[in-house]
Amino acid sequence: MNRDKVIVRTSIVGILANIALASFKAVVGVLSSSIAIVLDAVNNLSDVMSSVITIIGTKLAKKRPDKKHPYGYGRVENLSTSLIAVIVLYAGVTSLVESIKKIISPPVPDYSASAIIIVASAVIVKILLGHYVRKKGESVNSDSLIASGKDALLDSVISAATLLAAAIYLLFNIRTEAWLGALISLVIIKSGLEILGESLSSIIGKRISSDLSREIKETVTSFPEVQGAYDLILHSYGPDLLIGSVHIEVPDTLSVAELDKLEHRITEKVLAEHRVILAGISVYAVNTQNDRASQMYGDIRRNVMSHEYVLQIHGFYLDEKKMTIHFDIIIDFAAPDTQELYDHILTETQEAYPDYNVSITLDSDVSD
Repeated sequence: MNRDKVIVRTSIVGILANIALASFKAVVGVLSSSIAIVLDAVNNLSDVMSSVITIIGTKLAKKRPDKKHPYGYGRVENLSTSLIAVIVLYAGVTSLVESIKKIISPPVPDYSASAIIIVASAVIVKILLGHYVRKKGESVNSDSLIASGKDALLDSVISAATLLAAAIYLLFNIRTEAWLGALISLVIIKSGLEILGESLSSIIGKRISSDLSREIKETVTSFPEVQGAYDLILHSYGPDLLIGSVHIEVPDTLSVAELDKLEHRITEKVLAEHRVILAGISVYAVNTQNDRASQMYGDIRRNVMSHEYVLQIHGFYLDEKKMTIHFDIIIDFAAPDTQELYDHILTETQEAYPDYNVSITLDSDVSD
């Protein structure tokens, strides 16, 4: 089934289920003077709004690219997830304020058998709904659906806690409603902050997964001419659009025509197997006609990699005619002073080979 149809259909199921639950809980909460049940109903209404935003965000994200936004509108889904997080946060803060008021002036709850049955039923419905929505979200890579699914599972825990408060009151005549309401509010706020943090991370631009990075590099190096793949950079313009670049090591004997054909083959295979567009493939030439280059690289590699925080060295090339040595290094973000370490390695290498002009490129640790 089409990804958009899955998201819309799943969201509609969530809307109908949450409207039904909110209606029942609101009535029961008012009749029984239960602030926890009323707050639970409010939370269900926020879930309805979340599903509506998910549908709208999905529709907007599928707008065709235009001159103003040539990469499409896929990131609208990240914005819709942020809006869902704001709604969850608002519900949590509002609930916390009301709970504090009830702690100061607690009402006398009046639980009925019907109220307990409805809340118990809500627990079951929310568990089923949460697993359903989250599973669908994971299957179509929808952060909004995954967030809604997690929220629904959280609601089931909240409803179960409400049942616990009812049991405590009926058995021991101890009022825990307001305190439970405050606890529920804090849990909702925590959930909202987590969803917001994840969506903002996607908007800012987060590191690609190690699995995807490894798989793409394995695909690139599956070509016999490619001796290494490095510096994979991917930009996400939505769940269905990843565009990036990669550096490849190839023998220095390849002609321009051979490189052109190779790059086309790599681009086509990566797109077919990973649905990733490699908009750029840069080349590192590997010495194939200079025996000294191999020995020199081994010595330099051992020295460079002996330094703490150095993650990788690649792109080594020795040019005897111009008397130059060039290679790239990647330094961990955790390094106390990246520039100082880089300067130290450059000085060490230059002193070891004073007859050559040493050039080192400092690459960023953008992918595994």
